[in-house]
Amino acid sequence: MKFFAINGSPRKNCSTAQLLDKSLEGVRSIISDASTERIDLYDFPFHGCMSCFACKRKNGKHYGRCAQKDDLKPILEKIVEADGIILGSPIYFSDVTGNMRCFLERFMFPFTAYSKTETVEHKKMPMAYIYTMNASEEFSHQIGYHDLHGHFEMALSMVFTKPENLYVYETYQFRDYSKYVSDAFDEKERKHIRKTRFPKDLESAFELGRSVAIRAGQLG
Repeated sequence: MKFFAINGSPRKNCSTAQLLDKSLEGVRSIISDASTERIDLYDFPFHGCMSCFACKRKNGKHYGRCAQKDDLKPILEKIVEADGIILGSPIYFSDVTGNMRCFLERFMFPFTAYSKTETVEHKKMPMAYIYTMNASEEFSHQIGYHDLHGHFEMALSMVFTKPENLYVYETYQFRDYSKYVSDAFDEKERKHIRKTRFPKDLESAFELGRSVAIRAGQLG
């Protein structure tokens, strides 16, 4: 069985990437021979949906598949047969990164049928979403992050399956806060959160991966 973690962060060794790696460990703890791979979206150039509608053309050779030829195309062709996918992105200005959004447009739109009766055949796979952010849990609820992301998760559930999610708050951004204009944050407090809370977040990511693997087995 094949599982992919899609990293929407430009930082390949920081919080989001570490959480995704831990989630794939969780997958392998359930399915020991599972094939797992993390894909870092910032490793290659690509763009969002071009609204060419080739994926909707009747009897078209690209029906149900993205026709755009760029570095994302082979990735899309590979993950369309996945048994489970775990998405991860930091929150920039209330939403996931631009690269993650572009990826999701290209991944989801070909499977969205403009029809009351017809559907596009594709594999229904379990999904999960990991969000990382500077904000505290209290502030994230106040500003409506959960509602915003919940609406998009609803779209994911219509195309694939309802995603589970994990929110990770007050992430540690810099190794040395003194080098940056960042007095809105208490470096000592952030270090404490990194030391005491982040290990628990990693455990939660591990359990998220386990859940995706279990659901994949049930769907299979």
